[in-house]
Amino acid sequence: MSKSKTPYLIDFHQIGDDSIGHISVAEMENNVPFAIKRVFWTYGTPETVERGNHAHKTNEEIIVPVTGEITITTESINGEMETFVLDNPNRGLYIPTNVWIKMSYIPGTVQLVINSSLFKEEEYIRSYKDFKAL
Repeated sequence: MSKSKTPYLIDFHQIGDDSIGHISVAEMENNVPFAIKRVFWTYGTPETVERGNHAHKTNEEIIVPVTGEITITTESINGEMETFVLDNPNRGLYIPTNVWIKMSYIPGTVQLVINSSLFKEEEYIRSYKDFKAL
């Protein structure tokens, strides 16, 4: 897969049917455009809390709503803003480097995040002012 400088939706192949259930698969070289180094999930986020409010210098990620709904607002370095509503567990949002994100959730949402690098605090851009200076 080619690298993108802008966020885009990824549809994960859905296997199964309503009578037995479904699985979806994230695979490097198929639908994940980077080597997977870290996976984490968030849950129990109050509806009044906005998560994110950061960008990454080198980390790429894919955000997937395992259950519930996530509204994600992205801003690219060039100032282009987009809003994505994720409400299907077989669809994720690719976030490239240097993209500012804000996320909000409905109650009961579980979010899975697939990362291209291990956690390093210095890798984050947590100041919007610093992000705008890029």
